[in-house]
Amino acid sequence: MHTPDDHIYQEAQLSPMTVAEINELTAKARARPPSGDQTHVLVSDGEDPWVIAHEGQLYYCTVDRLKQKILVARFSSLSEMANAELVQVWPGKQGTTPEFVEIWSPELQLIDGKWYIYFALYNAKNGAERLFTLEGVSGHPQGEYEFLGQLQIPTDRWAIDGSVLRTEEGELYFIWSGWEGFTNTSQNIYIARMRNPWTIASDRVCISRPEYEWEKQGYPHVNEGPQALVRQGRIFIIYSASGSWTDDYCLGQLTYLGGDPLDPASWRKEPAPVFAKTDTIFGPGHASFVQLGGQDYIIYHAARSSQAGWARQIRAKPFTWHPDGFPDFSEPV
Repeated sequence: MHTPDDHIYQEAQLSPMTVAEINELTAKARARPPSGDQTHVLVSDGEDPWVIAHEGQLYYCTVDRLKQKILVARFSSLSEMANAELVQVWPGKQGTTPEFVEIWSPELQLIDGKWYIYFALYNAKNGAERLFTLEGVSGHPQGEYEFLGQLQIPTDRWAIDGSVLRTEEGELYFIWSGWEGFTNTSQNIYIARMRNPWTIASDRVCISRPEYEWEKQGYPHVNEGPQALVRQGRIFIIYSASGSWTDDYCLGQLTYLGGDPLDPASWRKEPAPVFAKTDTIFGPGHASFVQLGGQDYIIYHAARSSQAGWARQIRAKPFTWHPDGFPDFSEPV
């Protein structure tokens, strides 16, 4: 079966490894037994996991292995995730379908009673990746979706890993990973205000760029996969740092300090990663969060083994909260 060249847009910039070399590592890793305890593996071959709970059910939004279709699975417990039926929701019958080569990192979100999916499209033109929105028309996560087009950001640059941050006051903000200019030297985390779930209402503001050594393993330097984590009035953005193809891929944390979310001074970056590799689990990153029966879980991907390239598994672990209201993810399992 054809295995697509993940993140092929980085080929001109990756150092010291090329995408071809990383894909060779990936193929070799898929042929070897994985390292680490497999008890907490939800999906043996997958990446960029997005899981959401709704009315007693769980929904997993992903792509097929050729990255040509957006799929949604429905199940009752995390243990059922690997075998749940994946239903194609896009491309579909509603609206136009643009030309593309791959679909990246779709996220399923429920906003004001409607389902939306956010994703990036890769079309084999370096730097042309952008973010798009689907709106559900059936009222069910596995139903039909209408293609609403590209999210138009005034400073139009390369953009992936889009997600919605909703404050407890109901304000919507869009967060994503993007380039500052037109070349891939660094991926930064940006935020913009939203007018509605498919319209950006302000220009982008950079609230994080790779600055610590643990964020700068592999080149280009990477901050990506931002996810909002909101609890009891506290807002955190958990993001992935360092090259996704490295053992050192990990999770960092931005903490909202109050004030205007579009002011970089309203965010504090923690000086150390909040979720990083162990002796047997490598490259943990790109997480989503779900609460089941009052217990919070982090759903993330990690490499199958050391130096596995982009051969990854989807894992889960429960997490707790520190007395000061900060999440306590502890170590990957």
